[in-house]
Amino acid sequence: MAYKTITYAVEDRILTITLNRPEKLNAYCEDMHHDMFKAMDEAEADDNIRVIIVTGEGRAFCAGMDLGKGNDTFNYGELDENPDWSEYRDLGGMLALRFYESTKPMIAAINGPAVGVGITMTLPMDIRLASEDSKMGFVFVRRGVMPDGCANWFLPKLVGVGQSLEWFLSGKIFSAAEARERGLISSIYPADQLLSKAKKIAMDIAENTSAVSVALTRQMVWRMAGADHPMEAHKVETRGFYYTGRSEDANEGIMSFIEKRKPVFTNSPVSDMPPFYPWWKEPEFN
Repeated sequence: MAYKTITYAVEDRILTITLNRPEKLNAYCEDMHHDMFKAMDEAEADDNIRVIIVTGEGRAFCAGMDLGKGNDTFNYGELDENPDWSEYRDLGGMLALRFYESTKPMIAAINGPAVGVGITMTLPMDIRLASEDSKMGFVFVRRGVMPDGCANWFLPKLVGVGQSLEWFLSGKIFSAAEARERGLISSIYPADQLLSKAKKIAMDIAENTSAVSVALTRQMVWRMAGADHPMEAHKVETRGFYYTGRSEDANEGIMSFIEKRKPVFTNSPVSDMPPFYPWWKEPEFN
């Protein structure tokens, strides 16, 4: 599949999506939005892909929304008297929700400036790594708008309400060191080591885990973030253990451990998800 603003490369069952507008510091635009959705759909359908890494070409990860339209950048036009809000959804939020729905684990390799949508897009990813010289910022209030990318839901779950408000309300740019100290990223590496470190983590997942187990676990953690009682988790876990415990992957996981060898998991998130999935769409799930 051809892409205008990203590169799509698969090696050792790891997909690396590289934001590829280096002359614009990989600023987000409508073409990139469409490319990212196409890439996610392509990856989701490919059982050969186990992990997705997102990084940026050149010296930036993503400098936020492309401001090429000037003061019309965030202007969606006049609203109808009774607007259809599906026509006015912000691009960052749509992207974040697409990442949230992924059955593949996602790693952000933040290789430089990541501001606005450039940082909010990383929040629904599972692991965030950064280079030593990277900078981040939720700069929306300094542009006269409010945070996008569902950041008001994701960020407090990652770093807490107080820290989220400090970053949101000031709109300041902060360092990778501050991001790690406050829990937004897990590790910092020299720029020339960042991608190889991300691939090492991805390889560990790809070689040693069940794709179905990973997909279920990823969705479980995010979906339970809003649950009002641990019983909700117990309901899903009970069904999950019942169905995965009878699977070929469970047998392989046990036997490979007993036989002291690497596992060869064969169950697929495309075709072998348990029948209760997606449980959040069942109104009477109990």
